[in-house]
Amino acid sequence: MRKDVTEKLSALITAAFGLVAALAWNGAIQEIFKNLFGAQDTIIAMIIYAVIVTVIAVIITIWMGKIAGRKKLK
Repeated sequence: MRKDVTEKLSALITAAFGLVAALAWNGAIQEIFKNLFGAQDTIIAMIIYAVIVTVIAVIITIWMGKIAGRKKLK
């Protein structure tokens, strides 16, 4: 039982740090977006930002999955 609690707690802490990192990156990417495209005040600008971030997230997720797959084969 104690091992299960430790594993779950470890997973929750890792997820929490992942969320903090994601929020930090979100702030940084928003500032880059503002510098490149101007203020993000309109719905269109917000949608463009969301699409760009989503595309980047998908590309990185696929890339990381391929790396993880190669590591499993070795």
